[in-house]
Amino acid sequence: MRIAYLGPAGTFTEDALVEAGPAAGFEPVRTATIPDAILAVQAGEADRALVPIENSIEGSIRPTLDTLAFEAEEVTIVGEYDYAVRAHLIAREGVEVGDIEAVLSHPQPLAQCARFLRENLTGVELRSVSSTAAAVRMVSESVRPWAAIGARAAAGLYDCAILREGIQDEATNVTRFLWIAPAGSEPSGSGPWKTSLVFAELGEDHPGALVNALSEFSSRGINLTRIESRPMRQELGRYMFFCDLEGAAADPQVAEAMTQLRTKAESVRLLGSYPVGA
Repeated sequence: MRIAYLGPAGTFTEDALVEAGPAAGFEPVRTATIPDAILAVQAGEADRALVPIENSIEGSIRPTLDTLAFEAEEVTIVGEYDYAVRAHLIAREGVEVGDIEAVLSHPQPLAQCARFLRENLTGVELRSVSSTAAAVRMVSESVRPWAAIGARAAAGLYDCAILREGIQDEATNVTRFLWIAPAGSEPSGSGPWKTSLVFAELGEDHPGALVNALSEFSSRGINLTRIESRPMRQELGRYMFFCDLEGAAADPQVAEAMTQLRTKAESVRLLGSYPVGA
């Protein structure tokens, strides 16, 4: 199985994939960005993708949401995986914390470690790069006393040292990942189910429009576990709404709620229905 994910080797996503991936093994398809990983599935260049969707500290991963909404209509969510993130401060051998001039990482880990950086590296320049692994590679290649925030695997891959372990601001730093597959793929697993969808255009703006739409779920006893708005990229004031809810799309109550939602929203798209934690 070919699995696409944000590369290069040594990213947190790769660590998550090692934990969550198929026991029989897989062929890695490393991509430059999260959208590229999703679109590789749509283009038939990968059988699955593992991409982050939200973090317990920093919230939603916008590139994932926007790619699913705007660019990847021929894929579906078939599973999810919660990964406990352990972020480390990494530098070349011989560089000490007091020597550091700049800290490089992906924007998400920089934000997830903001308190540590503020308290321990005051005034040090923070630089956003494409991935945590790229940050560690750049640190390993530079003659400057730089550091990176990244995964333990990246430190080993690029012969660097871990200066501080577990520098994330919250001990329970968890990133939720989604398994993406071609449209029409069937999820596997058992247990409670979750359904993800996006809807937009609730008609002429009026008080209570969103409440009225969401009442289709609450009136049927369906619990929404997550809801978020994102701009529709057309004009100010126009939004789409991402929802996760308990239950499978095939459940009568969920199916009926989605049918009624379509009478109130011009666009309703099922992103996937899958076992919780599968």
